[in-house]
Amino acid sequence: LPRFTGTAVASPILPPISNMAPSKENLSAVLYGINDMRMVKRDIPEPGDYDVLLRMGSVGICGSDVHYLTKGRIADFVVKAPMVLGHEAGGTVVKCGSKVTNLKTGDRVAIEPGVPCRRCKFCKGGRYNLCHDIYFCATPPDDGNLCQYYTHAADFCYKLPDHVTLEEAALLEPLSVGVHATRRAGVTLGSRVLICGAGPIGLVSMMAARSFGATDICITDISANRLQAAKKLGADSVVLVSSSSSDQALAEAVKCSMKEQRQPNVTIECSGAESSIRLAMLATESGGVVVLVGMGPAEVKVPILNAATREVDLRGVFRYANCYPLALDMVSSGRVDVKPLITHRFTLLESEQAFETARTGAGGAIKVMINCE
Repeated sequence: LPRFTGTAVASPILPPISNMAPSKENLSAVLYGINDMRMVKRDIPEPGDYDVLLRMGSVGICGSDVHYLTKGRIADFVVKAPMVLGHEAGGTVVKCGSKVTNLKTGDRVAIEPGVPCRRCKFCKGGRYNLCHDIYFCATPPDDGNLCQYYTHAADFCYKLPDHVTLEEAALLEPLSVGVHATRRAGVTLGSRVLICGAGPIGLVSMMAARSFGATDICITDISANRLQAAKKLGADSVVLVSSSSSDQALAEAVKCSMKEQRQPNVTIECSGAESSIRLAMLATESGGVVVLVGMGPAEVKVPILNAATREVDLRGVFRYANCYPLALDMVSSGRVDVKPLITHRFTLLESEQAFETARTGAGGAIKVMINCE
């Protein structure tokens, strides 16, 4: 097909999900270069012995997807060949590999997008997110799953309870980031938590921290609209960040906004902005923990001596490991409600419009969801 131009196109009429026989085409959103995403008909892949073929249902747009589209790279991950976008996803099993035992045709699943080698020291040590030979959807050169049909390792697909939707399944991916960040930060009952950035990752980190027992959560952002959404979703307090405010003034504003005007003992930085990382380090109380989730510039100027002399621990966060089962339990039990995060919905053929909405934040966009059925 020619490059997608954004012209309104009627959604295709696909067979009902009860008809498990795949169609003869696999429409996919393929990134060819900067601002060059095309809707392409590809072959339907065949599952390997330990894989399942999935008919994709819901795929959420992540900030990384938008970054690859607009910049062509994130850090050392560079788009050098056509790549299918999308990694926040849920789908339905239409075919199982010969040695798959944990799933069957018709099962609805959440898809953990990273499949590691299972053999290296990181995998054997339980930190498979650090595996150097991991296949991760929509990270160059690996294809994602913003398409109609996709194969994935069966043991990294999690069967959904009947009451959990495919949209909620897609949101388990960002929620798992929040769970991993919360674990890395050591959030527990009574923790006072500052979250820098009220985007989707900041919001799910807030939800995870609350679920882990945090009793006082402040969230910061440069957008008043996002802070309003954060307040509705459960933040105890919010601080609007202005470029004219000094680091010390913002740190004091965070302290004053929290209960008993005490500094947070945990900060989860989700924006990646240099100014936000500085705030995280200055606002956290002595002996506290700062985890860095947001991916911004490769190098930043931060008050490292201030953090060192106050024994503020800095911890990196990269994706997640062993978090999907807990994230699914949080959602299925009702302890965490991710549905309010979804603000916009599009069809697969409307992918360009969906990405533009996610890029600009038009209409107060938080999480943009694409229906591939």
